[in-house]
Amino acid sequence: QVQLVESGGGLVQAGESLRLSCAASGLSFGDYAMGWFRQASGKEREFVAGINWSGSATYYSPSLKSRTSISRDTSKNQFSLQLSSVTPEDTAVYYCARSGLPYYSDYAMSRYGVDYWGQGTQVTVSS
Repeated sequence: QVQLVESGGGLVQAGESLRLSCAASGLSFGDYAMGWFRQASGKEREFVAGINWSGSATYYSPSLKSRTSISRDTSKNQFSLQLSSVTPEDTAVYYCARSGLPYYSDYAMSRYGVDYWGQGTQVTVSS
């Protein structure tokens, strides 16, 4: 079965850090750009962070850049997102995604470029 599976979500206290992981099953992402997105209740899905196929370049939402770090471990077919100093505004379902392209771009991370999505993991930040 081909899938991306997120883990690491749950209830987090405001001010703490969270680390989400995405593991691939039945597909490889070593040659593709990967990304994290999130969708809060009643809002559109928004881009959080992206990373090139090699991990040599990373990209962040300007509003989250100072608190976000994305990394990948191709040998384990996994990649991760770390978000620090969380606030209740970070409450959302977080999704990982694989682009069909190796390099990050707006197109690569758009609905046209992404070919696989994870099911999402809920993150709830309590104050």
